[in-house]
Amino acid sequence: MYQRKAYNFNQHPTRKTIVSYWTIFIIFQVTLTFACGADVEVYFSPNGGATDAVVAEINHAQHEILIQAYTFTSVPIASALMTAKTRGIKVETILDKSNIKQGYSSMTFLENAGIPVYIDDHVKIAHSKIMIIDGKEIITGSFNFTMSAECHNAENLVILKNDLPLVSKYIANYRWRLSLSHQVNQLGQGE
Repeated sequence: MYQRKAYNFNQHPTRKTIVSYWTIFIIFQVTLTFACGADVEVYFSPNGGATDAVVAEINHAQHEILIQAYTFTSVPIASALMTAKTRGIKVETILDKSNIKQGYSSMTFLENAGIPVYIDDHVKIAHSKIMIIDGKEIITGSFNFTMSAECHNAENLVILKNDLPLVSKYIANYRWRLSLSHQVNQLGQGE
């Protein structure tokens, strides 16, 4: 029977080389983006602070938060959105249809907070993970808004600010997906 050998990645001889290349790549990307006038923050999980970064950006919102999410189970993010709504911020969410039948989803929590929730079921999977804040900031990446993404998965989260042409493309895509989606009623069923 095959037995898996315990392997400590930290002892791998090329670990420093790999980390060095990734560091150079990230610095290059951030430098390139700054040269174009945008501000960028990046986070990696597990346990890289992505959830806290999303919550902080939600807490700084002044007018509007538009969300597209495949899976949404993060209590801290849902709570921050509820608080934003009570501060008078317009919050809207487009979710994948899997949230209707999922054992736990923030869909009902958001609805009960008065946040409109729409289901995008015109595609096989609505796999976007995006927040657009105040029409000038994008949060995106592989990071699902879940505890698993924060604590267990290898994910990335990118926060882009001050790139209005890019933000306008995300807003146009959001509006297109919203036009194809339907609002969910209080029972979690499409109207």
